Amino acid sequence: MNKNSVEGMAVYPGTFDPIHFGHLDIIERGSKVFPQLLVGVGINPDKSTLFSLEERVALVKQTTSHLPNVIVLPFENLVVHFVKESNSKLILRGMRTTSDMDYEFTMSLANMALDPDIETVFLLAKDIYSHLSSSLLKQIAVLGGDLSKFIPPAVAKAMLEKIRRK
Repeated sequence: MNKNSVEGMAVYPGTFDPIHFGHLDIIERGSKVFPQLLVGVGINPDKSTLFSLEERVALVKQTTSHLPNVIVLPFENLVVHFVKESNSKLILRGMRTTSDMDYEFTMSLANMALDPDIETVFLLAKDIYSHLSSSLLKQIAVLGGDLSKFIPPAVAKAMLEKIRRK
C-alpha cells in the first residue's frame, strides 16, 4: 500500500458487520470527495461479530466494486497505525446521531493524542440512514424481518445463511 498512496487519500475504518446502506452512502459520498478512499475493515475487541474478518472484507469489496477509487483492506491494529501504514493522514467517519458525536469526539481526541498528524473528517448520515446500526440489523434478521430496505441483497443472503447455521 505504501508505494501506491494517493495525495489526499482518506481511510474509512469500521467493523462493517454487516455493511449496510448507511455505510455504503458514506463510502459513495467519500469516494466523490477524496481522490482515493481506503475502506479499512477491522476488528473491535468490544464487539462480537457475526461474520469473520475475511467474510466482512469480501462483502465490502463486493458491495463497493462499482467505485473505481475505493480500495478495501483488512486491519487488526489501531486505526491510527493502519492510517499511517497506508500513507494517509485522513480518517473519514460517519455520524448518525448526537450519541455518535460523543463517541466520535472521544475517539478523535484519542487518535490525535496517538498521532497528531492524522486528522478526522466527518460526514453526517442522511436522515434515511440515521437509525441504522449493525446490531439493529442482526435483530431484524434473527426475528425474520425484511432486510431489503437496509442492506444489499448479497449481504442479506449471507446474513440469513449465517444466522440459519447458528
